[in-house]
Order: sequence, then C-alpha cells, then structure tokens
Amino acid sequence: MKYLPTIPQLFTENRKKLVKELKTGAVAILFSNDIMPTNADGTMRFKQQTDLFYLTGIDQEESILLLAPDHPDERLREILFLRETNEDIAIWEGHKYTQEEAIAASGVQRVEWNSQFLKILQQIVFEAEFIYLNTNEHLRASTEVQTRDARFINWCKEKYPLHKYERLAPLMHRLRAIKAEVEIDLIQKAAEITGKAFHRVLSFVKPGVHEYEIEAEIIHEFLRNKATGFSFEPIIASGFNACVLHYISNKEICKDGDVLLLDFGADFANYAGDMTRSIPVNGRFTKRQKDVYNAVLRVQREAMKMLTPGNTITAYHKEVGKIMESELLGLGLITQTDIKNQNPAYPAYKKYFMHGTSHHLGLDVHDYGDVYRAFEPGMVFTVEPGIYIREESLGIRLENDVVIRNEGTEDLMANIPIEAEEIEELMNAAR
Repeated sequence: MKYLPTIPQLFTENRKKLVKELKTGAVAILFSNDIMPTNADGTMRFKQQTDLFYLTGIDQEESILLLAPDHPDERLREILFLRETNEDIAIWEGHKYTQEEAIAASGVQRVEWNSQFLKILQQIVFEAEFIYLNTNEHLRASTEVQTRDARFINWCKEKYPLHKYERLAPLMHRLRAIKAEVEIDLIQKAAEITGKAFHRVLSFVKPGVHEYEIEAEIIHEFLRNKATGFSFEPIIASGFNACVLHYISNKEICKDGDVLLLDFGADFANYAGDMTRSIPVNGRFTKRQKDVYNAVLRVQREAMKMLTPGNTITAYHKEVGKIMESELLGLGLITQTDIKNQNPAYPAYKKYFMHGTSHHLGLDVHDYGDVYRAFEPGMVFTVEPGIYIREESLGIRLENDVVIRNEGTEDLMANIPIEAEEIEELMNAAR
C-alpha cells in the first residue's frame, strides 16, 4: 500500500460498535471483494469491500472476518482468515500479510489461514442462533455480477437452513454514517491531495489541451502524494460536456471561451475525497459565466449552513431547492409563471438543477447512510449544487466536503480556491 497503515485501534473500536448491535447468540461473517476478471488472464485492480476494511483495516483479497461475541470459547469470538502465501505467490504477486502483520494491522488477535475457515465456522455456527450476512443495500446499487457475499449466502442457507438469518447491511449503514476523528483526518488528507491536484491543473489548463491530458496531470499529482488513485471515475468536462452529469469520456479538446467542469477526488487509505470546480479554459470568465458561477457559489454557501444536527436530507434538499429557485429567477432562466405552473413533484428549478445537493462521504464516495435519519455530528457530506444550461453549453457545479459538528459545519476543502476571482488570478499568474 502507498499510504501509511491506519491505527488498529480504529478497527478494534469499529468491531466493538458492531458487536453491540448484534442480537444475543449471533455470528457475523464478512468477506472481501473478489478480484474481477477482464479478458484472457487479465484482472482489474483489487478494491477492498469497504465493510470488511472498516472492521479490520485489511486491504487484501480473499480475507474473511468472523465475529461470534457470545461464543463460550473466547478464542472463537473474533477471527480473521487470510489467504496463505507461498514462494510462488511471493514471486508472482508480491508480499501478502503474515499472520503477525495482520494482527498488528487489524487488532484481531487470532488470525488463521482460509483453509481453516469451514472447520472453524462449524465449531461456531452450532452455538449461534442468528447468522448475520452482508449484501450491498445501497439505494443506488446495481449489482449484476454475483459477489462473494451472494455466493456465501446461497451456500450458508443450504448448509445451515434452520438458523435465523439477519441483514448486516442496516447495521453497517448506521455505524458508518458517523465518522471517528481518525476517519475524518483521512478524508481531510484525501481532500488536501485533491486540492494539490487542482492547483496543478490551474497552471496547466489552456485552450487546445485535451480533457484526458488534464486527467493525466491530476493522477500524476495524486500518486506522488501517496494517494491510491482516483476515488471515482473523474469527470473532466469542457463546454457542453459539463451538462452531462456523469460524463467520463474525457476525450474532447478544451476550447477558448468554454468553462471546464472538474469533478474528481483522491483515494487515500481507502477514504474518498470528492471535489468539483468549474474554471474558464482561457483563464477569464465571461460576465454571463461569472454570474452563473456566483449564483452556484451562493447556493453552496447557504446549503452548508443548513447541514446542522437534527435536520434531514429531505427537508434540506427542499430548502436548497428554494434558494436555487431564487437564483435561477435572477439569472432569467425561469419565471414566476414557470413556478406558478410547476409540477410539485418536479419543480421548475430542476430543469437546470436536476440532482441532489449532498451525499454521505467516507470509505465509499456515495457512502452509507439512511436518508430518513436526522443529521448528527460526525457525518461527512458533500455540498454540490450546480446549474446546467444546455442551450448555452454551460455547466457549473461547485463541491466541497464538510463535517457536521455541534457548532456547525467544518469545511474540509476550505483551503482549496473557489472564488471566481481567485481562480482567474491563479490561472493567469501561471501564464
């Protein structure tokens, strides 16, 4: 791994939190992600299952965590299983965790090889009444490939049909929504690396460069600062491309007079940064571009004030919509007649601002969190309003990552340039 190991106390505390949520007489079983194939003998880069990482800090394939907190034998209450290495694996793939290294990294005091998993599971499962298994229950998930979790669910229910099965995902959603200070520090580090890449881009962008060249500058800065890479597929969208919300082709030439929308974030220690900035390709906004830009910035700043303990995502988005409605009126994009005749289910402002303002951020870019749960201190959200005017080939979005505190929000990207004039100044200073 490129990053320094995270302190094992974090993962020990995370396991303690989960154990408190389990029913008496339960066993919980979590698996790492698969290594996904491409073609021939190729594979994709491994990405750890984030629940397993949250509970162990282990960033390696073929890992299993087994928790049975009420088992009579203390040695069977918490066990980590790993892929056993050998000389061939070391030669072809490199170093894998030793048992001693895994204990130090995770805080789990008993580590076994995977060859022992089924034997030990049998010892544990007959003392348990409930079996907690994991699935991806993110609201926006679309899982077409059968996961290791799904395969094990099928196997386990056939092998142990008389046990009572429970969903682990709701517990993980509840726990992971509140970040420990160590986690917030890691997200802050991801934000700082993201900011360094943005500064690099400001001195690089000019008419005639390709979007993919800008992507290359960003990943260069990420890797030299110990980021694993992008926390999601970057959006480098110039001109009309900025009006395509999930544009990731990044293949066009940036043209004089266009605004370039940059939505990217660094992955550091498996924690995600997520930032959006919109900059003028030639270093100067037109009056119209700056008017739209400042409207988005005002919405963002007002939205941040509403991320307070006790508020809810539904009420929050409704109020942000009212602020955006006012800004769009001022820009002449909608009229009072549009508002009067609007469909309440699809307000007039959604023609130009069609996505939500905030989402949870953490180990996943769209991190876990119950949309019906009131905001609490320790939650980390993005704040990303935007205005997309397709008829003008102009899309502007601004996004920062913030922590909800008792006394308000803490902006983890407060030091990354966002004022239009500052961006122009930095871009022209480099020319």
